[in-house]
This record gives sequence, structure tokens and C-alpha cells, in this order.
Amino acid sequence: MRKLNVSELGRIDIEQFKLSKKLPLTIILDDVRSLYNVGSVFRTSDAFRVERIILCGITATPDNCLVEIHKTALGAEESVEWIYCDDCVSVVKELNDKGYVTIAVEQVEGSQKLDDFTVQPGSSYALVLGNEVKGVNQEVVDNCRLSLEIPQYGTKHSLNVSVTAGLVIWEFFKQLKTLL
Repeated sequence: MRKLNVSELGRIDIEQFKLSKKLPLTIILDDVRSLYNVGSVFRTSDAFRVERIILCGITATPDNCLVEIHKTALGAEESVEWIYCDDCVSVVKELNDKGYVTIAVEQVEGSQKLDDFTVQPGSSYALVLGNEVKGVNQEVVDNCRLSLEIPQYGTKHSLNVSVTAGLVIWEFFKQLKTLL
């Protein structure tokens, strides 16, 4: 086997990405502290053509922390559409009003295991990922339509937020990739 070089990968450029069909999936980062986690979510969102990212609360934005976010995003902050909104609760309420299925990615009573979740073609989804220590704020959870949890079988009770984003985005991509 020979490793492929970048030119052999057949990737699209930023302009083609912006014009391409996207997954009906919005990622909401609420109070995510680490700039590297934010950058990593941008990079994963680019890889799987996520519709957009909404940055809320204390979550940094590429325009005010470009160097740090770029270190892990590697330019995805230029391809993936993003907006900043101060209040995550109002964002979730607005997306609910627009017909999105809003989902808190959190361990809560009644959460559905990610591996048991079936994405419904024709629906638009918004996944809320929360703070590295406190998770998704309870008021945000209260306003989401449902909650998804990643099953875990070790001694730790949580995963890094960027790892969580990668796993959940991948699951949605697997189920929706025929739409691209």
C-alpha cells in the first residue's frame, strides 16, 4: 500500500464546498471554552458537509480567535458557514419554530442511545453540544425536542466535546449521505 498525497484525494475547494449540497444538520456549540475544540468541530463539520455551526455564549468565534481556532480547523473556519448568537436557548427555540429537530447531546433522563437513533430523511436537525465541564445547560435541554447519548462502557462518564461531535456527526452522515 502507498499513502496518497493530497493532490490524489480529489477534495473540493472552498468555493465548491460553499456551493455543494449539505447535510440537513446544524451544530450548536454552547459555552465551549477550548478554542481547539471549536476548531476541531469546524474541521469535522467540513469533512462531512454540515450545513452550519452556531456558536453561542462564551464560545469563541473564528473572527476573534483566528490563530487558535485555525490550528485545529486548518481552514475549515473559511468553508463552513457559521454565526454567533449570545443566547443558546433563543437559538433552540427559533430552530424549533422553523421545524428543526433540536437535540441535546447529553446524558439526561430519557435520552436515546446514539446507536438506537434513526435519522428521518426530510427532517432538518440541530445538535447542541455543551461546555467541557458542565455539559449542555439544563434550560437548553428543556427546550430541545430530544436528547441523544453516546453509550460508554469504561470508567469515565464523558467524552471530549470535539470527540463527541465527531461521533455524532459521523452517525448522522452515515444515515444521510445519500442526500449529498
